[in-house]
Amino acid sequence: MKTRLISTILILLLSSTFIFAQRGRKRGPEVGLGVQGGLNVQTILGKNASGDPLDYRLDLDYHVGANIGIPVALDFFFQPGLLYSLKGAKQDILEGVVRTVKLSYVEMPLNLLFKPQLGDGFLLIGLGPYIAYGIAGKEITESESSTSEVKVKFKNNAADEPTTYAYYRGLDAGGNLFLGYEINNGIYFQAEAQYGAIKINPSYNLATDKTLKRNLGFGFSLGYRF
Repeated sequence: MKTRLISTILILLLSSTFIFAQRGRKRGPEVGLGVQGGLNVQTILGKNASGDPLDYRLDLDYHVGANIGIPVALDFFFQPGLLYSLKGAKQDILEGVVRTVKLSYVEMPLNLLFKPQLGDGFLLIGLGPYIAYGIAGKEITESESSTSEVKVKFKNNAADEPTTYAYYRGLDAGGNLFLGYEINNGIYFQAEAQYGAIKINPSYNLATDKTLKRNLGFGFSLGYRF
């Protein structure tokens, strides 16, 4: 009886292994490392110190990094990643004077990916949170006759800090959304949107200060999954 039961279990295991092997050959690897890079247009949304809407414009930036797809259910994957991402915005200070904010982040997206087969490849629909931390930055002010640059320091409270720097909070977090397609040879491309849910401006201990700044971006990535 015990021998028959063991034999039955072995047959079922071998059958399952064969089925998933066949499925793997048809659909490609179920777990895979992906590398990607791309361009993104960024801006900063929110309010100024008096509570009026900010007037920042879009700025062209970029991102590069890697991710890994971990299967959790049929056609569903948990896809954490690690990116170097440049964010920022442009602002018209005076006529002919433009200030550009450049903030560099190490970013970790934690996306849930829906990846059904579509034709010879796979549709990519993903969403989830991200968390990022600033590692460098600068504000560049340009006019027709001059250019000046101020380095960024990341502080939660900048009330007692010298005015020789620009200040932002180091932590950024929010949500991701992307839509794309993966070709059967592993090349994939996707369009992305990202909204920052927490403010990136520091406190200056001013009771009347209504400043609120959040990152907003849209991008396009090209990648390869091994």
